[in-house]
Amino acid sequence: MVFQKSLTRELTFTALGVFVVLLAIIVSTQAINMLGRAAEGQIANEAITALIGFWTLGFFPVLMILTVFVSVLVVLTRTWRDHEMVVWLSAGLSLRDWIWPIMRFALPLAILVAGVTLFVGPWADQRSQDYAEIIKRREEVSAIAPGVFKESSSATKVYFIENYTGQNSAASNIFMQDMTDGKVSTVFAKHGYITTKKDGERVLVLEDGTRYVGDPGKADYQVGTFKRYTASIGESQMATGPAGNRQSIPTRQLLGSSNPEYKAELAWRLSMPISCVLLALLALPLSYYNPRSGHTYNLLFALLTFFVYQNGLTVARNWIAQGKTGVWSIALVHALLLLLALALLRHRNRPQLPFGQSLAQMFGKN
Repeated sequence: MVFQKSLTRELTFTALGVFVVLLAIIVSTQAINMLGRAAEGQIANEAITALIGFWTLGFFPVLMILTVFVSVLVVLTRTWRDHEMVVWLSAGLSLRDWIWPIMRFALPLAILVAGVTLFVGPWADQRSQDYAEIIKRREEVSAIAPGVFKESSSATKVYFIENYTGQNSAASNIFMQDMTDGKVSTVFAKHGYITTKKDGERVLVLEDGTRYVGDPGKADYQVGTFKRYTASIGESQMATGPAGNRQSIPTRQLLGSSNPEYKAELAWRLSMPISCVLLALLALPLSYYNPRSGHTYNLLFALLTFFVYQNGLTVARNWIAQGKTGVWSIALVHALLLLLALALLRHRNRPQLPFGQSLAQMFGKN
């Protein structure tokens, strides 16, 4: 039908715009956070792009669910506001006739959400943890942003570099101060790099520099120059095994598990595509627009419903993980939202009736 094609086209273009705007907001916010951490020397500069990419993949299902909900709500609210809905209803259509066109738009995106949540999301989370661990296990100098003082994890050394090439962990114009056994050792070197011995010990090799050793507050400092100076920076860390974070566990490992946390995670992943479909259905009656009641009441109620629904799913997931309830609790939240959507849909089919009277008729009361 004509209205189905026009609705699908408008929903597609609106969803594309909403998705781009939401993606730009979350990516820019995360980028600012990552840049701040990089400026403090917590992560390497070259790790920012990869970590943002992995984080975006993990956040994609929620972003897509919100995109579907907002797109359906915005498009249908416009049809009510521009009196297009009145024309279609006057032509013999009911709000139930809009369900299938909306599902034609929402179901493919729900399948996409399911694929990302069940397969891509755990992989991205695992890769993000692995990459973060690699960055953490990198040499202390390589994690420093040029021009920033960086304290070692043991809090006994402070580093400063002027330039870092990123190749073979080489740096130039290095400052290192070692505060061990009550003495202060200050080293200035033109070049330096980090290497690992056969026994696993990591050492910092400095070349062409000067070393000052003495007690703070005293003038009897020892000064010496060197062509090559080696300082131990600790044992090399072994690669970590599979991450303990349940968000990174493959879905196939969650199936059939008796672990409450695994059950909660599996229920949460299955809830994502279901939420996409249910919220698209809920947006149909929530889009009802009455010029006499104001311009934003339906939008405020829609946002409130969305946050209550998401918080309900989160609480149910936490209860399942703690062993307080079974998987049925998260299914109950979905069922309540479905009942709300059907009740509002039934009521909006009879907008001339008060909500209480319409609700009584749904339960067979006169």
